[in-house]
Amino acid sequence: MQTQTTRHSLQTVLFVATVMFAPIALAQHSLDGPAIESKTAEQVYKNIAQLKGAPADQLMPAMQVISSSLGVECSFCHVAGKAELDDKPAKKTAREMMAMVASINKGSFGGRQQVSCYSCHHGVANPASVPPVLETDAGRAETSTAPPAGAAPTADDVIQKYVTAMGGADAIRKITSRVETGAILVGGSQTPIEVLTKAPNKRVTISHAANGDSFTAFDGTAGWMGNTGRPAREMSPTESGASSLDAEFAIAVRLKEIFPQIRRARPEQIGGVMCDSLVGTGPGRLPVRLYFDQNSGLLIRLVRYAETPVGRNPTQIDYADYRDADGVKIPFRWTLSRLNGRFTIQIAEVKSNVAIDDAKFAKPMGDVK
Repeated sequence: MQTQTTRHSLQTVLFVATVMFAPIALAQHSLDGPAIESKTAEQVYKNIAQLKGAPADQLMPAMQVISSSLGVECSFCHVAGKAELDDKPAKKTAREMMAMVASINKGSFGGRQQVSCYSCHHGVANPASVPPVLETDAGRAETSTAPPAGAAPTADDVIQKYVTAMGGADAIRKITSRVETGAILVGGSQTPIEVLTKAPNKRVTISHAANGDSFTAFDGTAGWMGNTGRPAREMSPTESGASSLDAEFAIAVRLKEIFPQIRRARPEQIGGVMCDSLVGTGPGRLPVRLYFDQNSGLLIRLVRYAETPVGRNPTQIDYADYRDADGVKIPFRWTLSRLNGRFTIQIAEVKSNVAIDDAKFAKPMGDVK
C-alpha cells in the first residue's frame, strides 16, 4: 500500500530527479565555458543518481521536459542555490518515478520512449487517476476518426505544391544567398537583428543588443554561438543538428534529400487552417513534422525534437507573413517556441544574391568581434 509520501511522489513524477547540478556546472554550459557534449552527466554535474551515463548536454533539455510536463519550477525539487542537495523529499520521489518510467519503456516498449512524465501529468503536478464525470446534458463530443473524403494527396504531391507555391524550383535555385534585416521580439522588447544565409546550408544570425552582439551560426558542417568580446563555443551535436536544419537555404527543393523517408500523416488544423502533415526521418535524425496550408501549399509549421533521457524535447517554428522576394515567396515572420520560452523574428528588408564571405559563418579562433 502506498504511503502519503509515495502518493505525493506522483506529483513529481520524473521531475528534476537526478540532475543535481550545481551553479558551477551550469556555467560550463554557458557561452563562456567549454562544450560538454563528450562528457557524461556525472562528469559535469554534481550528485547525479538516476541518469548516470546520460550525455551531459542532454541534462538541461531533460529538465525542461520535466518542468513543462509537471507545470513546476526547479525549486519544486531543488534547493535554491544548492541544487545538488537532497534536502527535498520530492527529489527522491522524482528519482523513483524516473526509474519507474524507464522500466515501463524498457519492459513494454523495447526501450523506446513511449511513456514520459507528460503521459500522466499533462502540465499539472498532480496527475489525474479518475476520469471526470459528465457535467453537461450535451454529452461528450465524439472525435471523428474517419479519413477525409476524396483522394488524399501523397507526400510527393504536398512537396510539389509547396515548391510551386514558393515560385517553382527554378526560381528557388536562382537565389543563392540572402541578407535579411529586422527585429527579434522577446517578451515585449525588440532588438535589431540580421540573418545572413547562403546555399546550401550556411547561416548566421546576429542580434545587436545594447551590450554587444550575439551570434548563432552554422558553417555548413557545425554550429557555434558567441557574444562580442567572448570566446565562441561549439554547439553540442544535438544543437548543431537542429541548427543545420534551420540553416537549410532551399529546404523546399531539398526535403527528400534531407529526409530519405517521408510519409504523410493525418491532416491537422492549425489556427483555423487545415494543413497537410508530413513526417520526415533519416539516418541519425529524429522525426520532423511539417505542416502545409492546404490552400496555399506553404509551410506554416515545423516541429523538431531533441532526445533526452526522459523524453523528447520539442521545438516548434511557425512561419507567417509570406512575401515575394525576387521571385520566391519566403516567410518574413517566424516564431520559435520551446518548452522554456519563445521569440519571434520579424523581417523588414531582404536582399537576394548578395556576396557573402564564408568567413562570416566560421567560428572565430579567438574572441568574437
